[in-house]
Amino acid sequence: MYKLLAEAVETALALKPLVANANHCEVVIAPVFTALKTICDRLEGSNIQVAAQDCATEQKHGAQTGEVSADMIKDVGASHIIIGHSERRQFYGEANESVNKKTNACLAFGLTAIVCVGEMLDEREAGNAENIVKTQLVSALDGLTVSDMERIIIAYEPVWAIGTGKTATPEQAQEMHAFIRQTLAETQGREIAEAVRILYGGSVKPDNIKILMAQADVDGALVGGASLEAASFAQIVNYK
Repeated sequence: MYKLLAEAVETALALKPLVANANHCEVVIAPVFTALKTICDRLEGSNIQVAAQDCATEQKHGAQTGEVSADMIKDVGASHIIIGHSERRQFYGEANESVNKKTNACLAFGLTAIVCVGEMLDEREAGNAENIVKTQLVSALDGLTVSDMERIIIAYEPVWAIGTGKTATPEQAQEMHAFIRQTLAETQGREIAEAVRILYGGSVKPDNIKILMAQADVDGALVGGASLEAASFAQIVNYK
């Protein structure tokens, strides 16, 4: 929940030339709902895509005051939706079942779902991190088809490393990403597991992106605080 409309547009437009030559990756930004339409319009024709930060579980319009459906998000020009972000799970009661419903809603309207999984500090310290992540992952993707999986991106967020200044070591990130890929292989098949991109999210900064991206199973980054300034986010995009 950062930036009013003018600030959000200013940041997006400042980012545009800084990443214009970034043909080694996809660049997606996720402004607040109130800025989605304007930013989608202002970035049209650029290489920056736009995501919503959440969506409703329901696919049909109706009496769900305060909700924003996936087709409404598509209607204003966004291409992605972040689903099951750790803050939605931690502070707003997002359950695995609703993550699955939101993922299905996102896919039903042709959008790409960035599905987030990750454990709390006490869960990691109890040796339960892999069980938590596997349960979240399997539940989120339950019932999806092979073609659905083409529009799924997984983001691993160790909750203890978000906004705390702590970062999972590159080895810890790789270990969990490899586990996620193995779980995908077991549930979706090896071919799909190799094709799905797995992002790391947890205090990603310009000074740690290169070593994180050097890990075999880290395919990208879900950037939080460091994306609020165009210059720092562009450094992450152009880390090579």
